[in-house]
Amino acid sequence: MQVRKTNYTVNATPTLQVLTEAEVEAIYYAALRVLEETGVRVYDQEGWDLAHAGGAVVEDIQDDSALVKMPSWMVDRARTTLPERVRVLGPAGPDGKRKYLMDLFKDQMYYGCGSDTPFTLDPYSQQRRRAVYNDVKNMAKMAEALPNVDFFMSLGITQDTAVGTYDRWQYLAMLEGTTKPINITAVDIEGVKDQLEMAYIRLGGKEEWRKSPCFSLYIEPVSPLSHSQEVIQKLLFSADNYIPMVYTPCPLAGATAPATLAGTAVQALTESLFGIVLSQLRRPGAELIIGGLMSAMDMQTAVYCYGSAEMALLSAAYTDITKWLRVPEYETAGCSDAKCFDEQACMEAAMNISVAGLIGGNMIHDIGYIEQGLCSSPHMLVASDEIISRLKRIMRGIPVTDDTKALDVLNEVGPGGHFLAHDHTYTRFKTDIWRSSLTDRQVYSDWVASGSKSYQERVHERVIEILEAETEPLLDVQMFEELRRICELADVRHKDEELEMSMFV
Repeated sequence: MQVRKTNYTVNATPTLQVLTEAEVEAIYYAALRVLEETGVRVYDQEGWDLAHAGGAVVEDIQDDSALVKMPSWMVDRARTTLPERVRVLGPAGPDGKRKYLMDLFKDQMYYGCGSDTPFTLDPYSQQRRRAVYNDVKNMAKMAEALPNVDFFMSLGITQDTAVGTYDRWQYLAMLEGTTKPINITAVDIEGVKDQLEMAYIRLGGKEEWRKSPCFSLYIEPVSPLSHSQEVIQKLLFSADNYIPMVYTPCPLAGATAPATLAGTAVQALTESLFGIVLSQLRRPGAELIIGGLMSAMDMQTAVYCYGSAEMALLSAAYTDITKWLRVPEYETAGCSDAKCFDEQACMEAAMNISVAGLIGGNMIHDIGYIEQGLCSSPHMLVASDEIISRLKRIMRGIPVTDDTKALDVLNEVGPGGHFLAHDHTYTRFKTDIWRSSLTDRQVYSDWVASGSKSYQERVHERVIEILEAETEPLLDVQMFEELRRICELADVRHKDEELEMSMFV
């Protein structure tokens, strides 16, 4: 029988906390002051009219924008209808089942990729080049095969397709490669509409979408404190059509935000709160995920740092804030400022992946990013999958029960014995002791005999193994042609724009 002492406390998983509750409240109330006193600039009349009708003060109206100031009671009201939980399922696989679910609420952890990198490292040569359609498809195939990648973003831009409609082709490439939940981007509101129509086709109709959406939409306000026309249009359309939104400011401390990390957090939260209020004014219950990529500008190189300690710290602090708000959160990990898949890339990815997990992040994106988010790396994706696996073992903690204390086993083996042949070892080592096929733990002679392969070489072999594995197509011919037709029609509508652009190339 399990005997517990009075008030026995169980630490189910290791935890991390950056901000105290008092500090979270201080940042929250500071953000309310900024929203009410400083305001945000809105570049869409429908947006500022909606805010005004809901109780906001609208000032300094210009031809293309207005200054919107929201009293704190509007935020309080919006929070009463904002869902604490957001669910996104992937589309069905060849077996007809939708088996991948991203169920976002407090302390639920999901890792996924980043999007829209203009460059990629070729999986075979590992040389940097422009990303194309097949790269996005291949990255999606890799995400499908990696057990610790829970959702997918494109990890590339389809630069061999039309410029103004690449987002549709990107979504098609993703659907060809994965059945996991997808976080899409869109060039404009028309791009959102086309991709939603593609999702209806993929799922079998609008009603299936209403039951369980298969993508969320990335929306990024412009720091500091600005919300463009495209951003507002996407937010309102998403609210109207039950599209889960990732409303994510990307302030840069010292450049587009105050140099202090607390000031950056205040600004980011102000921008997020505006999105929360507007979405709930449009449709109470609209699903919103807030967060973003917050980092500091390197004052020597003037780059947006993706592997910095400040990025991990800000993401963790924002997680504390979103837990207090009880709203799902979108944060950053699995990325690096390195220019190739090297020791720096692994070190920075391991650090920010671990911090994101220990703090209790929800939708943790940018796995596979290098070069400040300008380049994707299939090798980084594979390595990050293993780092996440290792972290998940740490997050399971050390359960302390009568069984795990193993007093009977210790008594049976006794002094001077060994545990290799004991049934307890046989039944527990597979669950209690983490192991990976990529991490080397051989003795030196065996390592030499197996080829003296470095970690980079073993990761490279795994990348090629995934890419060259035979897999069943996820889209039948008819489905693919229906989806492709939407992309082609978009190209036709935008052909004049492409001609105009080509004149300046």
